[in-house]
Amino acid sequence: MRRQSVFEPGFGEICLQRESSVSAATIYKIVAKDEWAAAESAGIFKGATIDLADGYIHFSTADQACQTAALHFAGREGLLLVAVAAGPLGDALKWEPSRGGDLFPHLYGTLSVKAVSRVDELLLDDKGAHIFPPMEDA
Repeated sequence: MRRQSVFEPGFGEICLQRESSVSAATIYKIVAKDEWAAAESAGIFKGATIDLADGYIHFSTADQACQTAALHFAGREGLLLVAVAAGPLGDALKWEPSRGGDLFPHLYGTLSVKAVSRVDELLLDDKGAHIFPPMEDA
């Protein structure tokens, strides 16, 4: 299952989702640089403001991350894409319906920064859309 993207004038790159999978080996968190720096200092990420309010840490699959950025972080600078192996998170990771009924990974607990496999900066293109690095689907 692969992401598809198209360019919509005035909107930058828009990702088209396909059905989500509960078998994604790698999941992704879009987070502000300062929030992640605090997590690295503490050794643990408790979540962004919305995560704390909802009671779990919001993640996306590779197929969902671009649309998550476009919907919730449009034009925002200073963001990172944090990659995490899903398997070791165990039963604390739940796949729950969200946007459009697709299943999204939600972590009910904290995230050890040791669980992170990669951190990439999300830069903006000249239209204000985030430029994503290559991501693993499964």
